[in-house]
Amino acid sequence: MSAYCPDLPNWPRSWCFDDPDLIPGTQIVEVFKPFLRHMLTLDLTRATRNRHRDNLWLLGGEIIRDINETPKLRKRPADALIRKSIIGGQGPSIYHCTSDAEQRSFDSTCRKLHRFLTEP
Repeated sequence: MSAYCPDLPNWPRSWCFDDPDLIPGTQIVEVFKPFLRHMLTLDLTRATRNRHRDNLWLLGGEIIRDINETPKLRKRPADALIRKSIIGGQGPSIYHCTSDAEQRSFDSTCRKLHRFLTEP
């Protein structure tokens, strides 16, 4: 997986507004890891896998931004924060979204993650 996502250990720091963000960021990465491994087992093009990987990074940043806007969320487990963010398989609105296509791509990844987390 390190070839697919070599910067994964740096994701929590990249999302970090302040040091307290590192703990939930690290926990979010731990929830994302099985999904990233699952993506490698699917018959997807490299570009599609990379798009999903990049959208996961974006989702993690959106969750950390939400935590900073609503500090009581910091007490919730990472799994619950992620599930809350992708309720119904749709992601949150991207803060600096540049196009409808970008949001649709992001939502597609969130749907896949939602299915992965909810299906037995």
